[in-house]
Amino acid sequence: MGEYCTTERDGHLTIVTINRPDVMNSLHPPANAELAGVFDDFENDPEQWVAIVTGAGDRAFSAGNDLKYQASGGDMSGQPEAGFGGLASRWSLTKPVIAAVNGVAMGGGFEIALACDIIVASDKAVFALPEPRVGLAALAGGVHRLPRTIGTKRAMGMILTGRRVGAVEGAELGFVNEVVPHDELMDAARRWAGLILECSPMSIRASKQAVLAGLEFAGVEAATKAQREFTAIKAMARSEDYIEGPKAFSEKRPPNWKGR
Repeated sequence: MGEYCTTERDGHLTIVTINRPDVMNSLHPPANAELAGVFDDFENDPEQWVAIVTGAGDRAFSAGNDLKYQASGGDMSGQPEAGFGGLASRWSLTKPVIAAVNGVAMGGGFEIALACDIIVASDKAVFALPEPRVGLAALAGGVHRLPRTIGTKRAMGMILTGRRVGAVEGAELGFVNEVVPHDELMDAARRWAGLILECSPMSIRASKQAVLAGLEFAGVEAATKAQREFTAIKAMARSEDYIEGPKAFSEKRPPNWKGR
């Protein structure tokens, strides 16, 4: 158990809980460094295939940067290369991460959620990028990921006002995958994880990398041609799972994925 987060492993699933409820799970450099180490372990562990990240308590997923720590003169240096929450700049991660947003996801907290592949939200969840209201900007990926997710005009409507968006509106805008009653949040996140775990982890990683890297190309033709060189796609094509999937299908049995 860490000082600023807790980690649980359940089979091939890792559950990371930001554990600073007294400050609404806001993060300072030591917490960011700890989370970066946790997600380093997840990324490098061949037996861990999917992660869920959530916040401790009922009030907040993460309120973002710990402004009181910053205002008190706390050392703000030493941001990990993996970025805010150990996820915002983790460009190499091909394993899927689910955000289970249990309350306030503000600023950097929203940016952590946007860095995840799926967002499951409690009906009590609230999202915002309020940085301009305190003289800052959402530069941990928020100003880039949100427009790519919901479109420029809708994103500008949130970014330039700092307004708060509830879970249902988040789903309508398109950045929330599912809204569930608060008490059902972790069950729903585990359900999503279970659906992913039914698939080959090699195929999941190849698909995630193809989607995210493909978005950087001007068109479908260029992306389709470029994907031949993507590392996760090459790994999938030479994996045991690449043989096991068709074999299991032909034998009419569930596949036994190895993740290698």
